Amino acid sequence: MSLLSRTLILEPDSAKRLACLCGQLNGNISLIEQRLGVEIRHRSQNFTLTAPDNNQNNLELACRLLEQLYKETADFKPVTPDSIHLYLQTCHENPLMETSQQDQDTLPIISARHRSIKARGKNQAIYVESIRKHDLNFGIGPAGTGKTYLAVACAVEALLKESVERVLLVRPAVEAGEKLGFLPGDLSQKIDPYLRPLYDALYEMLGFDTVSKLLEKNIIEVAPLAYMRGRTLNKAFIILDESQNTTRAQMKMFLTRIGFGSTAVITGDTSQIDLPRRSDSGLLHAADVLKKVDGIGFTHFTSADVVRHPLVQLIVDAYEKHESQTNTAGDNGNS
Repeated sequence: MSLLSRTLILEPDSAKRLACLCGQLNGNISLIEQRLGVEIRHRSQNFTLTAPDNNQNNLELACRLLEQLYKETADFKPVTPDSIHLYLQTCHENPLMETSQQDQDTLPIISARHRSIKARGKNQAIYVESIRKHDLNFGIGPAGTGKTYLAVACAVEALLKESVERVLLVRPAVEAGEKLGFLPGDLSQKIDPYLRPLYDALYEMLGFDTVSKLLEKNIIEVAPLAYMRGRTLNKAFIILDESQNTTRAQMKMFLTRIGFGSTAVITGDTSQIDLPRRSDSGLLHAADVLKKVDGIGFTHFTSADVVRHPLVQLIVDAYEKHESQTNTAGDNGNS
């Protein structure tokens, strides 16, 4: 099998930017080689890339990836494995794209106090724009696609812009194979672990001290779903996370809490329902009942949108394939 070769000169010449690109002990270069099946050698800014002739597409992709990542080192910020993975995901969505710089520039950016969060890929961009446009939004898809994180970021942005007066983060307290009664502490302490991912996102965007003050003033409220009954929420940004574990009655109750000037975002993963019967899920039921209602945004994520470790995407795909085969076998057995 013959080899193809490409040469690349990254400009401007900068040893510091080159170090940011290559990573410690050339770790980023090794990752690109592993993911794309190419060999990369470089001396200073001069790169030589080789690959088998049946891997030409990945060879071209590796060249574009190095050029793009080098552009992003202009502020001397080190390239991370996350950046490489996310770029490759974007290219997976559109294999013919020449360079992602223009596409990256058009992606929505969410402004939080401690950092700016940019949507990654087409579905995340659609999700953010939908949240900004609609009063009620559903983000449905597997773990690691940024559903909750982006919703919290949009909530923080709306609070800082004073578009809303308060933020409510809500989760159903459903046991995932463990009994709440065996956890230590009172009810509040038992529920707290279920809400921890929401706290973590807030701390990252606003800082611990700011979040603590806003929680004390009830400007940010984190609560189990059961505490929402009987309330009407005006001028609030409300996030219902892990909504696949709501019952039909709970989902209807939550949806009817929304008041004037409020935005609600409902996130969930229909492959991780912990209710006794899958058909009881309020998320599945609401998605079916409300799919044709004007003014409600639906964003469906897939494994291709996963922004965690590359193995997470493969794991999600493997589980979906297994469940599909199991369901098919079950249907054939019942026929």
